[in-house]
Amino acid sequence: MIISIASGKGGTGKTTVATNLAVSVDGPVQLLDCDVEEPNVHLFLRPSIEETKTVTTPIPKIDLAKCNQCKKCMEICRFRAIAVIGEMVLTFPELCHGCGGCMAVCPEGAITEIGRELGVLETGAMNGVSFVHGRLRIGEAMAPPLIQAVRDRTWTNGLTLIDAPPGTSCPVIAAMKDTDFVLLVTEPTPFGLHDLKLAVEAVKILKIPMGLVINRADMGDDKVWAYAQTEGIPILMEIPFDRQIAESYSRGEMFALALPEWKVRFRELVENIETLTGKGAGAK
Repeated sequence: MIISIASGKGGTGKTTVATNLAVSVDGPVQLLDCDVEEPNVHLFLRPSIEETKTVTTPIPKIDLAKCNQCKKCMEICRFRAIAVIGEMVLTFPELCHGCGGCMAVCPEGAITEIGRELGVLETGAMNGVSFVHGRLRIGEAMAPPLIQAVRDRTWTNGLTLIDAPPGTSCPVIAAMKDTDFVLLVTEPTPFGLHDLKLAVEAVKILKIPMGLVINRADMGDDKVWAYAQTEGIPILMEIPFDRQIAESYSRGEMFALALPEWKVRFRELVENIETLTGKGAGAK
């Protein structure tokens, strides 16, 4: 089973939920950090990195000796990554999405593909938890291909947890699509509710079942609960604004390990998701 932990707003506690879930369940578990612009799962999990791999995306290389300036490559490119000006053909690698359309329509075979570096993929493990994350190259704007490279390492058995990026844009969709369940993490504040509504609408478009974790649940107001009831979204866990939890977090520790009762609750959370989806995750 694949569970994506997401939210419309940054700072709600996605990584907190993802890491504590990972160390709480029994059986094989994999944690993918798809927040490639600012990965932070490793700060808590502290895995031993076993492999580092550079990830590239294909971009066109034009052979001007073969090119007849027909402009078919420019016309097919939706992202304006190719411009034909007189006898010159200009490419804009940062705009290219690597679809290969330009190479497919070129009648002269003047276009080949080369790789442009996006970032690195790192894999490792910590006490039985398999770990994968991506680190986007500084200044790079194209996150989804690197997220897909992380997603390509998804197991075919056991439980896979995905720590998604914040927001509701393309990187988040890349992290949530083709998963079995989306666990939305929010907080009971006006900002939390506003961005939760955006995230819920995105998950509805993807037609993935979802549930809610309310972090810092004993602060703010009750509008998040009212919204969840109106939308029929099950609230699967409430995490209080607790000093012991905050102290564990500030030390870079998973509070489920420091407070055993929370390890039981996170196991129950996975069991409830199993019930909602009808899929086993290996938790006992």
